[in-house]
Amino acid sequence: MDGDDEVVYMVVVNDEEQYSLWRADEPPPKGWSPVGKSGSRTECLEYVKTIWVDMRPASLRRRMDPGSGSA
Repeated sequence: MDGDDEVVYMVVVNDEEQYSLWRADEPPPKGWSPVGKSGSRTECLEYVKTIWVDMRPASLRRRMDPGSGSA
C-alpha cells in the first residue's frame, strides 16, 4: 500500500449522482464524469464525504420525494 500514497485520484459521478474515485491518469469509465476534484485517496474520500450526504440513487430520491421539485 506504500505506492498508493503516490497515486492521484479524481472524484467521478454518474447519472444517479453516485460518487466514486478513479485514477486521475486514466479516463473515467463510461457513464462516469469527473467533478473537478483530484488528489490523494484520502483527500478525495474526504471530499466525497462532504458532498454525498444522501446515498440513495437520484432516481430513488425523486420517487420518494416527489414534492422536492427535482425532476
